[in-house]
Amino acid sequence: MILCDGNKLFVQGPITIGNVAAVIEQGITLFNHPDLVIDLAQVTEVDSSAVSMLLEWRRKAHEHNQQLYFSNMPKNLKNLAQLYGVSELILLA
Repeated sequence: MILCDGNKLFVQGPITIGNVAAVIEQGITLFNHPDLVIDLAQVTEVDSSAVSMLLEWRRKAHEHNQQLYFSNMPKNLKNLAQLYGVSELILLA
């Protein structure tokens, strides 16, 4: 689930292979500001598909000339991004 408050999106719950496609699509529909911050503090579980989600969101934001930043990224998600060598592509707020 994603909640929107101005230019901030708050992602809640798990992000796993079972729901990542729906979370990606819901997030993209909320990309309505030129500068967006996605808060991940309330993410409860991740797998490698969560890294794919972050990269897809970055790609979509770039296509629409939007700046996208992530805040409060869970440690396990940071570790996965580092493991896959993409942490430099994920901008942290």
